[in-house]
Amino acid sequence: MSQQHLAAPADETAVATVAQHRDWWRGAVIYQVYPRSFADSNGDGMGDLEGVRSRLPYLRDLGVDAVWLSPFYASPQADAGYDVADYRAVDPMFGNLLDADALIRDAHGLGLRIIVDLVPNHSSDQHEWFKRALAEGPGSPLRERYHFRPGKGKDGELPPNDWESIFGGPAWTRVTEPDGTPGEWYLHLFAPEQPDFNWEHPAVGDEFRSILRFWLDMGVDGFRIDVAHGLVKAEGLPDLGDHDQLKLLGNDVMPFFDQDGVHEVYREWRRVLDEYSPKHFVQGAPPDRIFVAEAWTPTVERTAHYVRPDELHQAFNFQYLSTDWDADELRVVIDRTLDAMRPVGAPATWVLSNHDVTRHATRFANEPGLGTQIRTEGDRALGLRRARAATLLMLALPGSAYLYQGEELGLPDVVDLPDEVRQDPAYFRGAGQDGFRDGCRVPIPWTRTGSSYGFGSGGSWLPQPGTWGALSVEAQTGDPDSTLELYRAALAARREQPSLGAGDSVDWLTAPEGVLAFRRGEVVCVANTTATPVTVPSHGRVLLASGELTVNGPETTLPADTTVWWTTA
Repeated sequence: MSQQHLAAPADETAVATVAQHRDWWRGAVIYQVYPRSFADSNGDGMGDLEGVRSRLPYLRDLGVDAVWLSPFYASPQADAGYDVADYRAVDPMFGNLLDADALIRDAHGLGLRIIVDLVPNHSSDQHEWFKRALAEGPGSPLRERYHFRPGKGKDGELPPNDWESIFGGPAWTRVTEPDGTPGEWYLHLFAPEQPDFNWEHPAVGDEFRSILRFWLDMGVDGFRIDVAHGLVKAEGLPDLGDHDQLKLLGNDVMPFFDQDGVHEVYREWRRVLDEYSPKHFVQGAPPDRIFVAEAWTPTVERTAHYVRPDELHQAFNFQYLSTDWDADELRVVIDRTLDAMRPVGAPATWVLSNHDVTRHATRFANEPGLGTQIRTEGDRALGLRRARAATLLMLALPGSAYLYQGEELGLPDVVDLPDEVRQDPAYFRGAGQDGFRDGCRVPIPWTRTGSSYGFGSGGSWLPQPGTWGALSVEAQTGDPDSTLELYRAALAARREQPSLGAGDSVDWLTAPEGVLAFRRGEVVCVANTTATPVTVPSHGRVLLASGELTVNGPETTLPADTTVWWTTA
C-alpha cells in the first residue's frame, strides 16, 4: 500500500544509546508534539517532521525523556490525521519516510525516545480496504473487515442500531452501491470519513501486528494507542436505548467502548513488542519499547485493566486531567490512581493538557465544574498562576508525566478563532463534542516577531493571537520568572532528585484545609489550591516554587495557588 520507500532500519547501537534504563518509562516525562502546529520547515504554513527534527535540541534542553508524535501518516486530513489512509507512509504535508527515519535517528542521538501515534479503531474512508469494499458491493470479503450492516425499516432506510457518533449525529452512514441504489450502512464512531474496523476479523489483527513491526524496525520506542478502549464492540451491536448517549461516555461501560475483548488484542501486541527488547539486555528483561493507552474508562480501576503485566505499559489518567483545582478532589484521584495501579505493577500517569482538551491555563482561569472544553478566556493571570502550581504538583507525583506542546510557555487556549478558520470536524457536525479543539492546536510561538512568531516563514494554518510574541520561547528564555524557565528548572530537579520520578506511593502530611502536602523520600511538595495565602512548616531547603514565598525560619507563607518543593537533604 505504501507509495514510499522504507528507510534503512535504525541500528542497534543508536537504540542502545537511549536505552540506558530498562524501566525508563516508569518515571519518564513525555512531551506531546502535534506536528502540524509545532514547527514548519518549508514555509507552507503547516508544521512537518523536518520542523520537529530541527527543534529536537530544544526538547532535549527542556529536559524531557521522550517525544510523542501525533499522527503524521498518509491521510485526507478529515480529522487532522486520525483518519489514516496508509499506516506505512508519511503524508506529503509532513514529509516522507526518510524524514521520519532522520527524526528518529537524531532523537536517539540526543538521548530522546520517539513514541508514535497508532490509530487502530478506524481507518480513513480512503484506505484501500474500504475503497475496495465499496467498489465490490454487498458480499465483498473486504466489507467483513469493517462493520457493514443492512438497515432497518421497510427499505433499509434506518440505521442498523441507535448508536451515536462521538462527533454528533448517528454513528452510521448509508452507502450508495455500485449500481447506484441505496445500500448497506457502515459504522463510524467518529466522523463518517472514519469507518470502524471489525476486530473480530483475523485480517485486521494480522495487519496491525505487521504495522507494529514496520515502525519498530524503523526504530521507534513505542506507540500511543488512539481510542484504545474502542476496537471491540459488543456482540450483535445492541441498541443502547439512550438518546443522550454522549453524557454516558466516561460514566458507563458502553457496547462500543471498554469491552473486555480489547485485552486479548493487547496481549497479542505485547508479544510483538517483547520480540524487540534490545539484545544487550539479559534474557527476560522488561522491554525498552512501550505502549501507552488512550483509554477513556468509567473508573481508574478499569483503566488499570489495560496495564496488567502482559498488556500495555501505561494508560492516560483522564480522571486526573478532568479534576478541578481543588485539594480534596485532587487527593481523592491521586489516591485512587495509585491504589489502582499498584496491584498490576504499572506506573501512574499524570497529564493536564493534550490536543483534545482546552489548555489547563485556560481551564483553571474559569470557574470549576465546566469540563474540559471551555469557550471563555476567564481570568488569564489566575489561570496561569494555577497552571504553574498544578504543573509542580503533577511533576512531584510518582510515575510518568505527559506535557503538551506549548504548556511550558503558559499558552492559553485561543478562544476567539473565527468560524471560517475552524477545522475540527466536530464543529461542523452541529452536535457531539463542542468542536472547539482548534483552540489548543494553534501553532506555538518560537520568536518575538515574524510572520508566525518563528513557527515558519509562511504564516500558520490557524491564526495566532497578537500576544503570542511575548509568550514565545525567545521571550521567555533567560527570564527567571517565566513559565518556560520554571519547567526547565522543574524537569532538571526531577532528574537530579532520586526521590522524584518513578514510584507508587506518597506519604501525606498534615496540612491546612485546601492544601496538599506529601513527602517522597527527601522531597516534600506542598500545594496551596486556595485563593488566600497559607502558612505551613518549612521542610528544609527550597528547591523550587511556582510563586514568590515568604520564609520566616520554621514557617513559610505560600501565596494563593502556589506549589513549593523542599528537600530535607
